Amino acid sequence: VQLQASGGGLVQSGGSLRLSCSASGFALENYGIGWFRQSPGKEREGVGCIRSTDSGTYYRDSVKGRFSIFRDNVKNTVYLQMNNLKPEDSAVYYCAADGFCPMRFDRPDDDARTYDYWGQGTLVTVSS
Repeated sequence: VQLQASGGGLVQSGGSLRLSCSASGFALENYGIGWFRQSPGKEREGVGCIRSTDSGTYYRDSVKGRFSIFRDNVKNTVYLQMNNLKPEDSAVYYCAADGFCPMRFDRPDDDARTYDYWGQGTLVTVSS
């Protein structure tokens, strides 16, 4: 079972990026998928998640209206579409599978602890 996050890069403030989370060894559609991020000196935090049951999505307040999560089950991939990026969105972004969704967001360690499978991170840098 492997997860792979990709799509990070350098973008100017106000720009967009789409991150991908792909899997081998299992079908992502059967699992709650979470996106997390961590920037230097800060605690890892949940960004948002998509449920396995109805693909309902949940986001932390600071990204609502700018980020969206969706699935492509044919490609076995979950995406994090990030629009109107801000410098404070700069972080290493991780996808994780088989965890609880919705997240609490105010208890990031608790959120992360529910996820069993993690991909390596992908770096997003937003310049001002």
